[in-house]
Order: sequence, then structure tokens, then C-alpha cells
Amino acid sequence: MTAPLHGKKVAFLCTDGVEQIELTRPWKDLEGAGATLELVSLESGQVQGYNHLDKADTFRVDRAINDADGDDYDALVLPGGVANPDDLRTNERAVAFVRDFMEKGKTVAAICHAPWTLVEAGVLKDRTLTSFPSVKTDIKNAGGHWVDEQVQVDKNLITSRKPDDLDAFCAKIIEIMSPAA
Repeated sequence: MTAPLHGKKVAFLCTDGVEQIELTRPWKDLEGAGATLELVSLESGQVQGYNHLDKADTFRVDRAINDADGDDYDALVLPGGVANPDDLRTNERAVAFVRDFMEKGKTVAAICHAPWTLVEAGVLKDRTLTSFPSVKTDIKNAGGHWVDEQVQVDKNLITSRKPDDLDAFCAKIIEIMSPAA
């Protein structure tokens, strides 16, 4: 049997301060479902993962944001952590990359604090999504509707609140990206 995501290419956009499990768990599940994955970051080299506030592993960057083209991917995953999306949202190229996925209706999956980058991209007006609770006001101020749900889907946007939601988050990404049966 062919993996459901065989032939699909997914970008993971993150930088130093990424919450490690929010990168590694979706990566493992999507890779297991047959997707081809690339880690995109602000610069080439490596990104530093964190387990909450403690340094964890580093991860090799496949493509710097200045060399990445959203047309090369079927979907985008935005892992959280506090420092990671806070840094991404100050980078014009990263924000434009995220905006491009949303405007083209491609699958975008964001967890925890990652919606901060979506707020900066100006793509949340009239969207329903979830996040870590501290991002709630930012989402509302950006015109979005915040809900406290394990996983929330609004058209092409999949969101979850925290690492405890990873089972539902990863399953929903695979379900949404899988070809119709």
C-alpha cells in the first residue's frame, strides 16, 4: 500500500527557539506517511531546539528562507515555542512565505505560539483557530476568532494549542493532506 502522502512536499518553517517536540513529532508522522520534508529557516546551518526553556537538539536546515519558494511545497508546518515565532514574525521574507501559502489555499498547520507568524502575515481575519492561550488576544486583534479546542480546522488552516495536542494535530494534517478516498 502506498503511503497517503507519497509525492507531497512539506516545508517546516522555524528558527532557533523552536519547541523541539512540535518540530520532531509532526516531522516523524508526516515522514512516516510518505511526505518529503524540508526544514526552512532564516539562515542556513542549524536551528536550536528547546524543551520549554532548556536547550535541546540542533537540526540541520535544508533551505534558507531567501532560497525557498512556496510553489515548491504542498503544505507548511509552523512549530511553536515562544522565541521561534517571535523571531520569524520580524523577518519580512518569512512572513511573506507564510502569507503566500495562506493566500494560495495550501495547507498550513500551526501549533502553540506559531500563530504569531500568521498574525503578522495579516491572514487571520474571519478565521477560526486555536493556539496557546497567551496568543488569544493577538489572534482576536488580527480579526480571528479564537477557540479552546485540541485541534481546529478552518479551510486550509489547521491549528492546535500545545504539545499535549500533537496526536490530534498530526492526525489532522495527514487526514487533510491525504487524497480523497
